[in-house]
Amino acid sequence: MRVGELSKRSGVPVPTIKYYLREGLLPAGVLTSPNQAHYDDEHVRRLRLVRALVDVGGLSIASVREVLAAIDTRDESLHSKLGAVQEAISQPSSVELDPLAIEDVQGFFERQGETECVDVTESNVTHMLAAALSVARSIGHDHFRDLLDPYLEGLKIIAQADVDYIARRGSRDDVIEAMVVGTLIGDTVLKAVRRLAHAQVSRDVIGDAPLPPPS
Repeated sequence: MRVGELSKRSGVPVPTIKYYLREGLLPAGVLTSPNQAHYDDEHVRRLRLVRALVDVGGLSIASVREVLAAIDTRDESLHSKLGAVQEAISQPSSVELDPLAIEDVQGFFERQGETECVDVTESNVTHMLAAALSVARSIGHDHFRDLLDPYLEGLKIIAQADVDYIARRGSRDDVIEAMVVGTLIGDTVLKAVRRLAHAQVSRDVIGDAPLPPPS
């Protein structure tokens, strides 16, 4: 297909496709003349993936490039690939990290036997968690450190469903797309469903109990 048809099938405007080509996010097509190139279904799939990263994930072009590099590495197990994709998607925060928050996060990962994730300078996921706890501590809500272990136990049920979904995909490309899109969209879905859970639990546990008096 030519670039116009690629645009129609992917829903990505032609100028954006050309920009992605210049940035190396999309492989070049097969030249049929000095000014014409043909594209195939792999280009459609890659464009869908880039759109998910940019539109759903809100990632910068530089971050998208990191994710695609992790995806395109072929000498990894499915477990290692998922870890690499998660790291690439999780971008470090600019928040100044509180040393006590770093200790809390390091202790959490060590308790869970995840020693390779302890260093906030080496793991984007660890840095992201430390940044969240740092902000919480700065506004007087440092109780979140006590919620990490119960959060993890609850989230393992969700993680099991996620991994089962990924593992059922057919081809390597389907598995990779499910990893990325499932993580990005899943994060948004979890926020919404968590709010529903809060409403239901609050109704059952708190009900119409009045607020405590001002301190």
